[in-house]
Formats: sequence, C-alpha cells, structure tokens
Amino acid sequence: MTEAPKQDALRAGERIYSVTELARELGVTPRTLRFYEDKGLIKPQRASTTRVYLPRDRARMILILRGKQLGFSLREISEYLDLYDADPTQRAQLDRLLHLVRDRIELLEQQREALDETLAELREIEELALDATRTSAPSGPQDGDGEPSPSSQPD
Repeated sequence: MTEAPKQDALRAGERIYSVTELARELGVTPRTLRFYEDKGLIKPQRASTTRVYLPRDRARMILILRGKQLGFSLREISEYLDLYDADPTQRAQLDRLLHLVRDRIELLEQQREALDETLAELREIEELALDATRTSAPSGPQDGDGEPSPSSQPD
C-alpha cells in the first residue's frame, strides 16, 4: 500500500495493524473495535477505506479492555483517556485514576458485604430446611394436607 498513514508509520518503525490483526491480538472481535471507534475511544487512521491501527490505538484498546474488566463505565474510561491526551505529565490522569479506583473499591466492598450477608442468610435457610426434612420424615404415605392418604387407610 502507498497510503500516507501506513508509510509514515513504517518510516517511524511502528507496527501497523488491520482490524482483523488487532482484534485477534487483543482477543476481541472486529465488531468490538468498531464499537469503540464509534464511541470515539479509538481513532484509527484511514488508508482509503481501510482502517489502519497504530500502536497508540492498540495501547488505548488495552486500557479500554482493562477498564471494562475492572467494571469502569465507558464514560469513566473516556475521561481517563482524554486526560492522557491532554496532560503530557500524566498527573491529571493519575489523579483521576486514583479517584476512580478508590470509588470502585468502595463499591465492590459494599457489594461484597451485601453478598456475604445474603450467602449467610441462604445458608441458614438451607440448614433450617435440612433440619426440618430430617425431623419430619413421614411415617407413611400422606396427602398434601398431612393426613394419611385414602389408599393407606384400612378398609
């Protein structure tokens, strides 16, 4: 190809990725890459009608995927990436990351507490149900009201 983005990247010694190559390397589908492009989180170069992804796009996708794995929203990830572009010292980005991480930790701790409480309640109910089945074993066939069934009564 003789397209300018690819030539510039090749001159700089940068690796160039097609949609398929980058998707395969990151373990996502090409549709996933297009989704994040539509959301404005990555901005691949265009070589005619072909998307050309540079190492910067790859790095951004790694951050996006990691952020999603950690439970951050697209809005939060977008803010984080925008700070990366705006602040070469990355101080604002690190401050924002610290804030987001602390908020996420707090939310996960609350969810863990709620989950632990729910599990304890369910285990208690399970034990009560098990105890009830052990102590109330019927002595003979009964109908749904606890009465002996007609077939088990003597004639």
